[in-house]
Amino acid sequence: MTTLTILPSATSIAVAEGDSLLAAMLASGAPVAHKCDGEASCGQCHLFVIEGRKGLSRISRAENDILDTIVGVGSKSRLACQATLTGTEDVTVEVLSFV
Repeated sequence: MTTLTILPSATSIAVAEGDSLLAAMLASGAPVAHKCDGEASCGQCHLFVIEGRKGLSRISRAENDILDTIVGVGSKSRLACQATLTGTEDVTVEVLSFV
């Protein structure tokens, strides 16, 4: 199990390898905006990975294409619906949207 820490609430949850950040966050009750049900088409689940980037799957072309359309994207940006936990290290994310 990997520990996922969600900022700014500082909530920590244990998550299984293979879960998407979005699925793990929704299962824990953490508020995260999303409209496309994990299809990488809306960009609303944009967040920053503060620590543990190697604990996530690589960015796909579809995710990168959506990130290119979002204002405020940085090197730590990911879409929660597309980032899958690999189980190699703990991950800390910062939720940027308000639900």
